[in-house]
Amino acid sequence: MRRARVTGQVVSTVKDPSLEGMKLHVIELEGPGGTESIVAADATRQAGPGDLVFVMEAKEAGMVFSPEKPVDATICGFID
Repeated sequence: MRRARVTGQVVSTVKDPSLEGMKLHVIELEGPGGTESIVAADATRQAGPGDLVFVMEAKEAGMVFSPEKPVDATICGFID
């Protein structure tokens, strides 16, 4: 898991059918080498710009959903 900040929302006209209705956000991952911007699915469905969140990546990111989704990063919770 990694810490990240939500910086925006992604609007998509075409995406995988299994992702219909799912919020996608632009996040900045924080790490020792600085920050990196990626797109993450929102498992909480409540994240918004400016929120500090924790993110799961790789295969585990898709396992958060049932059934499994084709995502590489998932917002799993908030950091207060």
